Amino acid sequence: MSIRVLFILLFTSIISGCAVNKMDAQVFPDQDLSKINTFYVVKLDADDRNVNDLIVKKLSAIGKEASTGTAVNAPANVDALVTYTDKWMWDITMYMIELTIVIQDPKDKFPIAKGYSMHTSLTRLSPEEMVDEVITNIYKKQTN
Repeated sequence: MSIRVLFILLFTSIISGCAVNKMDAQVFPDQDLSKINTFYVVKLDADDRNVNDLIVKKLSAIGKEASTGTAVNAPANVDALVTYTDKWMWDITMYMIELTIVIQDPKDKFPIAKGYSMHTSLTRLSPEEMVDEVITNIYKKQTN
């Protein structure tokens, strides 16, 4: 095998390892997202990128009433709590590599629905696009 062929094989394997994306969503049994109209997004203490505001914006865009704040200030009169976990990586710039969003019953914190998205460097999305993808996939799962 020539050096050129080895180089191409090595380069291809390195590049393909950087181009990964995964998505998953589920609505738990006996849950109906269409009955949930008011959401409270619990802001992570360590979130200095305001992902909570992006989630509120997306929920509002699909016709839901959404607000955000700390867990301590969560109102009692919402239909669902929303929690999230975001993971960021550095590759020339910082980017969100993973986002998980969980919609919970506000009374017992039981999960109603959950969505996950991961995009590595070559398939990266903006934080707004990651939030859009996760919320959209959760609602698509309800219709399946």
